[in-house]
Parts: sequence; C-alpha cells; structure tokens
Amino acid sequence: MKIHSDSFADGSVIPGQFAFCVPAAEGHVSLSSNRNPHLAWNDTPTGTRSFVLICHDPDVPSRGDDVNQEGRSVPADLPRVDFFHWALIDLPASVTSIAEGAHSSAVTANGKPGPDLPDGSRHGLNDYTGWFAGDEQMKGNYFGYDGPCPPWNDSIRHRYVFTVYALDIPRLPLEGIFTGQQVRDAMTGHILAQASLTGTYSLNPAVPA
Repeated sequence: MKIHSDSFADGSVIPGQFAFCVPAAEGHVSLSSNRNPHLAWNDTPTGTRSFVLICHDPDVPSRGDDVNQEGRSVPADLPRVDFFHWALIDLPASVTSIAEGAHSSAVTANGKPGPDLPDGSRHGLNDYTGWFAGDEQMKGNYFGYDGPCPPWNDSIRHRYVFTVYALDIPRLPLEGIFTGQQVRDAMTGHILAQASLTGTYSLNPAVPA
C-alpha cells in the first residue's frame, strides 16, 4: 500500500497554507488558511472494506511549562507525546483520494462540526479540543483536520505523520464523539495494510523546518 500527496513530498516541509498558524510579520504567529492537504493512496489489499486516516504529531511537549513563554525555550530533550490533528474513519473502500481543502479551508473558532459526513464517513475530535479548552473565544469541539501550530519557542522541528489504514470492516465500532486514540484502539485486529507520509514544520525562526 502506498500514499502520496500533491501538496508536499514525503519528508519535506509542509507549506503554510496547510497549517493552523504561520510565522507573523509582527509578534510570533498568525492564523493561516488551515487547508487539509491532498492525499491519495493505491495498492490497497484485497478484502479492504473501509479506510481510516489519522494525522498526528509525535513531537508535542509532554509538559507545557515553557510552551510559548517569552524568554524561554522548550528543551529538545523533553519527552514528547502524540497530538492528533485529524481522525477520519469509515471512508468507503471506493475512496482512494482526498482533495486539497475538501475537509478544511480555514481556521474555525470553536471547531468545525462533526462527527457525521455526507458520504457516511465520520470525523473524530482532534487535540485542539483540549488545547483550547480554557480559551473562552476558541474553546469547543474541534472535529476533522486542523493543521500544524507547534510552539514558536520549541527547540526541535515537528513531524506530521499522515497514515491511511485499510480495514477489513466497513465501520469502526465507535459511537458518538470519539478521539484519535480511541480510533487506534478500535482498529486493533482489523488492519490489513497501512501507509504513511510525513511532513515537517516549525514556527521557531531559529529552528529550520
């Protein structure tokens, strides 16, 4: 199974239009166009009945003490954790591509709606739901894709891993609102094949993306 994107090459920098934030002319960051990238996959195994797409950042600081704090930096040796940017499930087996901007084309304060989509697929919550929980202007349920916005003072560049999973079931056994980790757990024992594409991103002028 293989995956590719017309939006960026595997291992390369993710262009700013696919990010939640970009470097600002004044200050540190500003909101971007937050478009989901194009993705396409092929060589799927016989018996595939649905697809799942997950995008996660494995480089998120495990503690927020230094995150986006003036005069401080997030140390490179700090343990890192996963942050889910997209969890899309129950994609029909006939679907083998996603168009640029089809699932996100702007930053939506308080989050985009979900989980149900017209083709029967479903969006899970991404982890901006927790990130903005204490922000009165931004808090809400963030369904679907929301792109990169790593700390502007992080000492390392971040990786964004887009993975498509071919499953042997047409629908994951999840109901209501669900998270990326719950998707991972529900897929156990049903994955026929998977393929990943990785892009990099940084908002720290001193750390090349």
